[in-house]
Amino acid sequence: MLEGLEISEVSLEDARSNKDLRIDAEFFAKMPAENTSLRWTTIGEILDSSQYGISIEMNEEEVGFPIYRMNEIEQMLCVQDISKCADVTSLEAKPFILKDRDVLFNRTNSQAFVGRTGLFKSFDSPPRIFASYLVRLTTNQELVLPEYLVAFLNSSRGERDIKRRARISINQSNVNPEEVKSVRLPLLGMSLQHEIKECFDLAHSKLQAANAQIEQAEQTLLKALGLENWRPPEPLTYTRRASEALAAKRIDSDFFAPRVSQLLETLSRDGLTLGDVAPVRHEGFDPTKEKTDSFDYIEIGGLRSDGTCTAEIVPLDEAPSRANQHVRSGDIITSTVRPIRRLSALIQPDQNGYVCSSGFVVLEPKDIASEVLLTYLRLPIFCNLMDLHTSASLYPAISEKDLLKLPIPKIAKEHEAAIIEAVQSAHTARKEAQELLERAKRAVEIAIEQDEPSALKFLKD
Repeated sequence: MLEGLEISEVSLEDARSNKDLRIDAEFFAKMPAENTSLRWTTIGEILDSSQYGISIEMNEEEVGFPIYRMNEIEQMLCVQDISKCADVTSLEAKPFILKDRDVLFNRTNSQAFVGRTGLFKSFDSPPRIFASYLVRLTTNQELVLPEYLVAFLNSSRGERDIKRRARISINQSNVNPEEVKSVRLPLLGMSLQHEIKECFDLAHSKLQAANAQIEQAEQTLLKALGLENWRPPEPLTYTRRASEALAAKRIDSDFFAPRVSQLLETLSRDGLTLGDVAPVRHEGFDPTKEKTDSFDYIEIGGLRSDGTCTAEIVPLDEAPSRANQHVRSGDIITSTVRPIRRLSALIQPDQNGYVCSSGFVVLEPKDIASEVLLTYLRLPIFCNLMDLHTSASLYPAISEKDLLKLPIPKIAKEHEAAIIEAVQSAHTARKEAQELLERAKRAVEIAIEQDEPSALKFLKD
């Protein structure tokens, strides 16, 4: 049941009267009363268009057009880094190319992620498209700015109304985009909407600055590794001894490529491994022994593109079987599944004691700064190295043992200091962006709960 919503009796006539023939109780949950001082309408009345994304297979080889999925919507904005592409022609992609200030709505996934909505801002990069489980919404901007629509759909009222419309199966929820058009929202004044837009614009600028700092940290680390201008050898043919293949228990050509050998030689110059500088933390979590009713849970979908992560609050009696290990401030978590996707994150002080999925290896930096280890694990060249040690095809994963054996050299102090500063600056900018977006969302809630002048005052204070 959706928390805070009252479920009332539903007559057969009420069930029959809705065009989708809904009979689930939560669909008929009572929403809080509308503020009569505001003018209300439906989302359908303020949209210029709505469109499903393209349905096509995706790849991680950067072949084709970068394609947005649910994972690329973070904190009400669409991120710059995309891990998947769609190999389509320009003609096929054209109807799905995103434009500045398009709204993307996630219509399917787990109940926690269904309804996730973000604003797309143009980047200096190739055109981008969006996948079929996203819906593009464009607004009549004389009535509603896209920034306001995003803030409303992420607000407590918008989120509740969306989630009560979700059809829930065993492992997945789905929202009919046509039903989204029935969601009611207030037509706030343009002065307030423009203030909300300003929050989004400034947040986007700060996220761009954060991305620049992360890129700077990576370039500094590549320089420290001696790989700043590295051009890997790519001969047409190469040979290896049978004894080498038998020792490695591998016969795939990529594993023995000269570029891999050269990279391993460079990274092994000090004879250190990841396990030497950052041993694994094995601090188990047992929900039956906890004294609280819930816990903060980090799963794969909570990792962001900048090396940070978010958690969701999960009741103890609903703890997934994979939620089995604690993390501590300064730890680095890295996904064993599909390491090519750069899925590593630094645990922040306010996340101390959180619980993460068994799909992560939890590393406790000892002889390396957390920020440096994070940057190292997210370097594309190192992610490619991890990917070479994966097994299975559907969910390729690297074992903890193989991960800990991978090499890492010592990093000079001056480079280490520069990397730490860049990563910390990026995280500060990211936090400031989040606060701006939260202010925009809270302003919408204040306008609905109180009035528009109070919301304007909140934004300007």
